[in-house]
Amino acid sequence: MTGGGGAELGTARCALEDEAEEAEFKLASSLTDPSPTVDREASIAGRGASGFGEVATETEGDMAAKGAGSSAAADAGSTASDTERSDDGKDKEAKKIQTTTTTQTLHGGRSVVQLERDLRVDLGFRGMPMTEEQRRQFSPGPRTTMFRIPEFKWSPMHQRLLTDLLFALETDVHVWRSHSTKSVMDFVNSNENIIFVHNTIHLISQMVDNIIIACGGILPLLSAATSPSTELESVEATQGMSAETANTFLSRLMAMVDVLVFASSLNFSEIEAEKNMSSGGLMRQCLRLVCCVAVRNCLECRQRQRDRGCKASILNSKSQDSLQNIASASKTAIENLPSNLSPIKDPDRLLQDVDINRLRAVVFRDVDDSKQAQFLALAVVYFISVLMVSKYRDILEPQRETARAMSQSGRSIRQEINSPTSTDNPVAFPDSGGMLKEIPTPVEELHLEASLPHTDSGIGEEQVSGVLNGAELDGPPSSMGRIPTPPGAMSELLCTLSSEVKRSQESLLSEPASSSGISRVEVLKPASSISSISQSKGINVKEILKSLVAAPMEGAEAGPEPLPYPDPAIKREAHAMLPMQFHSFDRSVVVPVKKPPPGSLAVNTVGSGSREGLAAGSTPNIFAAASATPKSMINTTGPTEAASSSTNSSTSSSFVNGATSKNLPAVQTVAPMPEDTMENMSITTKLERALEKVAPLLREIFVDFAPFLSRTLLGSHGQELLIEGLVCMKSSTSVVELVMLLCSQEWQNSIQKNAGLAFIELINEGRLLCHAMKDHIVRVANEAEFILNRQRAEDVHKHAEFESNCAQYAADRKDEEKMCDHLIGAAKHRDHVTANQLKQKILNILTNKHGAWGALAQSQLHDFWRLDYWEDDLRRRRRFVRNAFGSTHLDITCKSLEDYGSEEDEGVKAKKGFRSQAVVSQNQETELMLEGDDDAVSLLQEKEIDNLAAHFRPRVIISRGPVVLSTPAQLVAPVIVARGTLSITTTEIYFEVDEDDTAFKRIDSKVLAYSEGLHGKWMFSEIRAVFSRRYLLQNTAMEVFMANRTSVMFNFPDQATVKKVVYSLPRVGVGTSYGLPQARRISLATPRQLFKSSNMTQRWQRREISNFEYLMFLNTIAGRTYNDLNQYPVFPWVLTNYESEELDLTLPGNFRDLSKPIGALNPKRAVFYADRYETWEEEQMPPCHYNSHYSTSTSTLYWLVRIEPFTTFFLNANGNKFDHPDRTFSSIARSWRNCQRDTSDVKELIPEFYYLPEMFVNSNGYHLGERQDGTAVCDVELPPWAKKPEDFVRISRMALESEFVSCQLHQWIDLIFGYKQRGPEAVRALNVFHYVTYEGSVNLDSIADPLLREAMEAQIQGFGQTPSQLLIEPHPPRSSAMHLCFLPQSPLMFKDQMQQDVIMVLKFPSNSPVTHVAANTLPHLAIPAAVTVTCSRLFAVNRWHNTVGLRGAPGYSLEQAHHLPIEMDSLIANNSGVNKRQITDLVDQSIQINSHCFVVTADNRYILVCGFWDKSFRVYSSETGKLTQIVFGHWDVVTCLARSESYIGGDCYIVSGSRDATLLLWYWSGRHHIIGDNPNNSDYPAPRAVLTGHDHEVVCVSVCAELGLVISGAREGPCLVHTITGDLLRALEGTELCALPRLISVSSEGHCIIYYERGHFCNFSINGKLLAQMDLNDSTRAILLSSDGQNLVTGGDNGVVEVWQACDFKQLYIYPGCDAGIRAMDLSHDQRTLITGMASGSIVAFNIDFNRWHYEHQNRY
Repeated sequence: MTGGGGAELGTARCALEDEAEEAEFKLASSLTDPSPTVDREASIAGRGASGFGEVATETEGDMAAKGAGSSAAADAGSTASDTERSDDGKDKEAKKIQTTTTTQTLHGGRSVVQLERDLRVDLGFRGMPMTEEQRRQFSPGPRTTMFRIPEFKWSPMHQRLLTDLLFALETDVHVWRSHSTKSVMDFVNSNENIIFVHNTIHLISQMVDNIIIACGGILPLLSAATSPSTELESVEATQGMSAETANTFLSRLMAMVDVLVFASSLNFSEIEAEKNMSSGGLMRQCLRLVCCVAVRNCLECRQRQRDRGCKASILNSKSQDSLQNIASASKTAIENLPSNLSPIKDPDRLLQDVDINRLRAVVFRDVDDSKQAQFLALAVVYFISVLMVSKYRDILEPQRETARAMSQSGRSIRQEINSPTSTDNPVAFPDSGGMLKEIPTPVEELHLEASLPHTDSGIGEEQVSGVLNGAELDGPPSSMGRIPTPPGAMSELLCTLSSEVKRSQESLLSEPASSSGISRVEVLKPASSISSISQSKGINVKEILKSLVAAPMEGAEAGPEPLPYPDPAIKREAHAMLPMQFHSFDRSVVVPVKKPPPGSLAVNTVGSGSREGLAAGSTPNIFAAASATPKSMINTTGPTEAASSSTNSSTSSSFVNGATSKNLPAVQTVAPMPEDTMENMSITTKLERALEKVAPLLREIFVDFAPFLSRTLLGSHGQELLIEGLVCMKSSTSVVELVMLLCSQEWQNSIQKNAGLAFIELINEGRLLCHAMKDHIVRVANEAEFILNRQRAEDVHKHAEFESNCAQYAADRKDEEKMCDHLIGAAKHRDHVTANQLKQKILNILTNKHGAWGALAQSQLHDFWRLDYWEDDLRRRRRFVRNAFGSTHLDITCKSLEDYGSEEDEGVKAKKGFRSQAVVSQNQETELMLEGDDDAVSLLQEKEIDNLAAHFRPRVIISRGPVVLSTPAQLVAPVIVARGTLSITTTEIYFEVDEDDTAFKRIDSKVLAYSEGLHGKWMFSEIRAVFSRRYLLQNTAMEVFMANRTSVMFNFPDQATVKKVVYSLPRVGVGTSYGLPQARRISLATPRQLFKSSNMTQRWQRREISNFEYLMFLNTIAGRTYNDLNQYPVFPWVLTNYESEELDLTLPGNFRDLSKPIGALNPKRAVFYADRYETWEEEQMPPCHYNSHYSTSTSTLYWLVRIEPFTTFFLNANGNKFDHPDRTFSSIARSWRNCQRDTSDVKELIPEFYYLPEMFVNSNGYHLGERQDGTAVCDVELPPWAKKPEDFVRISRMALESEFVSCQLHQWIDLIFGYKQRGPEAVRALNVFHYVTYEGSVNLDSIADPLLREAMEAQIQGFGQTPSQLLIEPHPPRSSAMHLCFLPQSPLMFKDQMQQDVIMVLKFPSNSPVTHVAANTLPHLAIPAAVTVTCSRLFAVNRWHNTVGLRGAPGYSLEQAHHLPIEMDSLIANNSGVNKRQITDLVDQSIQINSHCFVVTADNRYILVCGFWDKSFRVYSSETGKLTQIVFGHWDVVTCLARSESYIGGDCYIVSGSRDATLLLWYWSGRHHIIGDNPNNSDYPAPRAVLTGHDHEVVCVSVCAELGLVISGAREGPCLVHTITGDLLRALEGTELCALPRLISVSSEGHCIIYYERGHFCNFSINGKLLAQMDLNDSTRAILLSSDGQNLVTGGDNGVVEVWQACDFKQLYIYPGCDAGIRAMDLSHDQRTLITGMASGSIVAFNIDFNRWHYEHQNRY
């Protein structure tokens, strides 16, 4: 049970908190009318008690609260078990409050009790659920509350308030008394006084029982009044009120009752209902009041008699000094009363007239309510009988002798207690386990328990459970101080009247085990000799009652006195320890012994054991049993008694204010009347004198209630005693006969048994009400204290809040000023940087050798170039720009081999150092489901998200300024991480680096020169995509992609800040490329969610996108970025043959097995790695196959060491030295071999391998040293099958896109991004890397030590980072080419050549040559069409039909198949609306109309025309032919126009070239259909850039938005390459033949094909390298590159269309010649139809299929 005790304390606490949550504390209602609260709490206690164990004890304050307010007596009412209640069958009400208690063995005795007390007090005010915040706010400790109100005490303030209140009420009543005409009764019963009377009675009802207890309690007083010694030893605790004061209050209340209750005809049912009392409760209260006053008067009479008889009488008080004080106080109080106020008129009388009248009034006031009247009559019968018999005894016995006997008995008891020899062995209680919860109880008991505080020792009850469940528990025969006490329960006796005795006994024996009250025999301290007696199950109740008053039986064993009560100090201490306990009064500790025969009930007596002796002088003082009710009835045995008490020390049963039938003064056993003598005559006279007033009342009650009493007062054989008694009484009016009748054994038994029970109930109801009232007061005080404390705390809180607000305001102002200073400084710095850039740009333009101040001689000996950060649509960085910081780094040396030894040692040391750190175990489950990683992106609408966004809106730092959000951030650039401040306004982002940061100061200035954005400003309008990113494996970074095709990455303090920043930026999502909505939730989505939601996998499977594009997509969403070299995009090795002269891409042997990681390709090395994993010995680190990673910053710099800025980054990371020549990337074949053989090299490739040939060339002339074999390291050695870097890149890319790779690529994706990345599959696939490389393996925030954290960050940087896991199931494979062959619109698919070369010829009515063709044929356009413009400026919008020739296509039908692809413009065909198609504005005479003079917008709705004499170019509507805009800007006639590819919305760049030798770059707004962004300023749009450098009129131009380049040619001179920002990058200079450019075509793949006069063609790379050239005899008029840049189509005056391979001008195909020259060409969107404009005024549509010339197609089909 000890374990259970702790557990129950815990459950108590939980239950309390549950209850607190359940009951929202409503203060007002609690204060005004606590009844609902109390009812609820009572019901909660009843409902939950059986589950909570001790929880019932916690709610006593609430349960008992019904003693106050409008519901003060609820508990008593609902628990009192009256005759009328049981007779009326009100069992339901009885069940209303049921409480079960289990018990705890208080091992430490007091300490556990103390713990329980602390629990109770700490829980504080139970009505109010306290939040954690409140607890923190108020409490010094974790669970203590801010107040500790002890149990109820009558404070002087209470007494003063009560005195004043009563005085006011008495004054009103006095006014009534002094009225001249009306009587008091008139006033009391007057309608206008009803409320006054009602409320006053209510008040009296609240007070009565408390004042009675304060006076000492009825039973102790009655005990004193009926004991021979008149001792007051067991008067109850007064709770701080002196007996004198209590007596005064009692008298005043009695006087009020006389007037308001006895003199009124008011019905009290309403008050009782309000107070939730049972019916008649108020009259029972009045009876208790009357009894108390009467008994006190009796005591006063006896006191006077004694004072008269023996002034020197010594009170024998054992250990009851405090009680003696009470007695003397009461004596003095009575003596001090003025004689006229004293109620004592005749001291010799048993009861004064006034008391008799009051008793009569109580019984007969509501005589109509028979049930109540019967109960009251029964109680009065008992009360009067006891007093009469004791009076008889007093008259018979001399007082002094009794006093002597008492003192002897007291001494003997003390000796017994203190004598060690008298201790018997304590009873050993067997452990009955959980049986204590299974005790049956009759219904009548249940309703008595709920409101009484109780504390259980838990021992006795276990035994009871055994007894009641039929178990015969063995114990020593004399376990209770050698008194044989049969086991059993006394609950039948305790709360039922005679009519219920049998029923309850049957129910007790027959009911199954229920979870309610366990009876307990009270361990009492009789002053005289009656021991505690318990009842055996088999013994009749009548026997028990008889035994309580019986003479000693023969053979009874005399034993020591029962254990006396501990001294009052301990009692008080115990009382204080258990402030608000909860107990039923009907609990008895049952001590198990072997069941003796029913007749062997033993009674200990003092004095001689013979009846004669008793009769002679020492009648057993049975009435003194009443004094056994200890001070507030709490029995505890302290540690001091534990050694000496026999059984009671282990069965300390706490018992609060309960009474049992043993506690009552028994009807006295008195010897028969002696024979008549002179002396006896005086006794008769005394009796007559003392009882002459009382006896008539008793007779009256007997007569009036004869039917009821005759049924109730039955003899031992069931005979009706009252009948013969009435006969006797009628025949004689003598008092003596009545006394003799009452003294007879049968009458004593019957009265004790039946009337005694009624009196017990009466007393216990008073106790209940008293406790309810006290608890209510305590609770209300707690509430008040709580409210006051809360208000106090609120005041403190408000004051603190005000101060903190002031401080915050000041800090905010300071921050704002600081921020303003910072922003102003940053703006100045940014302006300075911008001005410098602008100055440098102007200087470059002017001093360039093609510039105004430039001369050929001025050109530098060496131009330095660096890789630009510009990305194309596939995220390739291919553009090189001038490098102002360029250098040959001739001062840099190479590392020696010794340098590596020390480095590796340091590396090993670092690794060892980290192994001591706690390793985050790689729990696969947690890793697979990362935080918030639902596989599907939430489908919340963006509007809803925006509503939620308010939740994330951060605190505005500059409230009135433009800054929406400002946060510390780090700019993450390739090799630097710069701390600074990110500020976001409503339209811009600013980043300002903290230049005072020590880490920033340490960064090499050369590195900073290549780091953009340190003082960055980015417009919202430029933001194209926002991705959340990882940095150092933490999800705290963000990457923003800009319109200028660069990206910038920031790292933030935490994930919440990332969220705030994203919600402060425009709603762009992750861009438009991946088929995802442009929403902020997409920007915040996890990589796995992006993968699941995107359409890219399906597009890749359908072969709509290339392998390269798909891999780039996976890298991008998995967090790989160019801004962090540790997370650089990863690409696979796909070829294995780097040795042979020729590479056959149709041989499987030349391809790598993509299902294995790079480390497992070599079988021998795979065995080594597998063994390492299996034999792993590091306990502090999870095992892995590889110590190095396939992608690290080191490996990235290894590959890119030859190109800036990576050269500078490499030197910065390597101590300003190049690698040892043998370790430098010098040969592709050697690097491949190392990746196959070296156990520490498992590098995969980077994307540049597949698009950037410049990385293999040492163009800056670095001195990279000599290898050990003497060969100098310069350019990278290429495989023999690649003659130049461009070939290597081209063939590698072909291999990447080959069928072999397409069929296996999904398996490599599984290893790097998929389900084989981690977990058991990774182990099986030999694909486990160092744990620090995995997401989720390290939580940097948990590392408090800054040095450790820095070291861990360095370790992550060194080991590399595995990409985010995108999928946890196998990646689907790509569909085969054959499977997709017949699907339409698949440019990458191979199809049979089903059509003829020429599809159709369309002849226009006009014979004017068709000089421009624009085939904007995308199906989603409003008008898919081929727009043609003739030399006479007549244009036609010829409808395009997409379904032609696509068999098996969706929507295909035979009917449509007969349609030709192009349908002539109806206005031209009918010759009806030619005016809508003619551009009539005059062009300059000198302009030769050609294809360059026209541009058609991507939606076919507008045509731009140049060549006008006013130096403008103009915009016409293709629907109406009307002029919509005229654009000026050049200083001479505009000679050529070009349009870039167009993006979503139709926006594009327009370039105009002029005779003024400049070009202007314009922006076409697809939304407004004008040149320029601003529709309000369409008359004067401004160009985006002015491009200079030509010396002659510009004749041809091409612009590529994806590459950001404009390539233009003048009448003479080289072609120039400009960026779209206006910078002149380079001139494309070839041989001397490359001087007169005429046609230019640029593909997004980076091929720039230029046709020069006299049939010369050149192919330049975008970085200016001449790749190939050829000469044609034909005068070419039109050239065209296929969309992939691999094929070139030409056409000229000879009318022949030819197809070439662009890279080397190898001829692929010649179409049949036409009858006229070709002037213009264009391809349909699907690259399947070529439309040519002919000199004869017609157009011809050719079938073209570039796949026919694909090497795989040729080899296979």
